[in-house]
Amino acid sequence: MDLKSNEPFWLVKNGILNSFPSLKSDENCDVLIVGGGITGSLMAHQMIADGYKTILIDKREIANGSTSATTSMLQYEIDIPLYELSEMIGKDGAVKSYRACSESIDILEKLSKKIKSKAGFQRKKSLYFASKKKDISWLKKEFDARNSAGFNVKWIDSDEIQKKYGLKNTFGGILSVKGASIDAFILAHELLAFNLKKGLKIYDRTELKSVKYHEGFNEVMTSNEVKIKTKKIVYCNGYESKNLIKENFVQLKSTFAAVSEIDKENIKNLNKTLFWNTDEPYLYMRTTDDGRLLIGGGDEDFQDPEKRDRMIVKKEKEILKTLKKLLPEHQFYTDFTWAGTFGETKDGLPYIGEHRKFKNSYFVLGFGGNGITFSVTGMAMVSAFMKNKKHPLTEFFKFGR
Repeated sequence: MDLKSNEPFWLVKNGILNSFPSLKSDENCDVLIVGGGITGSLMAHQMIADGYKTILIDKREIANGSTSATTSMLQYEIDIPLYELSEMIGKDGAVKSYRACSESIDILEKLSKKIKSKAGFQRKKSLYFASKKKDISWLKKEFDARNSAGFNVKWIDSDEIQKKYGLKNTFGGILSVKGASIDAFILAHELLAFNLKKGLKIYDRTELKSVKYHEGFNEVMTSNEVKIKTKKIVYCNGYESKNLIKENFVQLKSTFAAVSEIDKENIKNLNKTLFWNTDEPYLYMRTTDDGRLLIGGGDEDFQDPEKRDRMIVKKEKEILKTLKKLLPEHQFYTDFTWAGTFGETKDGLPYIGEHRKFKNSYFVLGFGGNGITFSVTGMAMVSAFMKNKKHPLTEFFKFGR
């Protein structure tokens, strides 16, 4: 499955950062990680830190799947509002899920400092604003839910939004202190380079073709006709997991994004905040560390890569038309446009844990707008699973919930 269009900004901007060999001879390990994007690189970091002999494989070049197409907005807010999620799974699970995403931002900041990252991690606030007057009532209900749960939030009206950010045609919104942005493509490469020195083995252009299950270990056959004997497999292959797991557990969507030319002067008042609105599908917006405005949305049900990519020009026009309503005096000069594929779950939560049909294996599938922060939570969860320990989020993120 092709998870992105041909010109994702991060891939063009960063080029080939590292090159890895394909697997050419039989291997054995404690943990085999399938997927070399940001999720796989985070998981590899955790497994190496925990002392496991770890191998990572990817059928493409490293980080050339969804990680090269992500907008890398780091938010504690989940696609399903907190008050609504509380009604779906209970207040305890909803608040724990939101807090886990909040804590993930802190963990990413510490991790970035530890590996001396140049991926541009930057703390930002997050503004979730009403795009229609009728959305005010439920958005205020969401504000009350977050406030009572202890999240640092403030309600700001449309006049304050316009004064602070220059955004027009809004109807108030929730300003959260907690948020950040990063270049996930660079971070994935940095994490892998850091752990390569600590014994991690990395093979790209190496696809898992089949698995034989045994008592206490699995035997993987790759596309190169090479075997890997491993005690555990950790699948970090995101939306492509739908090719493995046959039940209907996630709805694939296409999303579209555009990034402007460098224009530091005209985006100064947007630099320290992430923006998203109450539209369905919602519009999202952030600045990049090199002084561009990135905006996206226009989500559609995913059918095939060709149809998705044919829609890029049309979707760009729709997105920029919405931007014009918000920032009528801002001139957006498009530099790159692209599309990516993501997944929606019924409750906005990831799938992290075991699946009954895959022995000696775990899945870390961070769907929705919180893919990166969910993946950070997945590090702690799999670390606990490997030690036969429980994790407080297991029941809420499990398959079959």
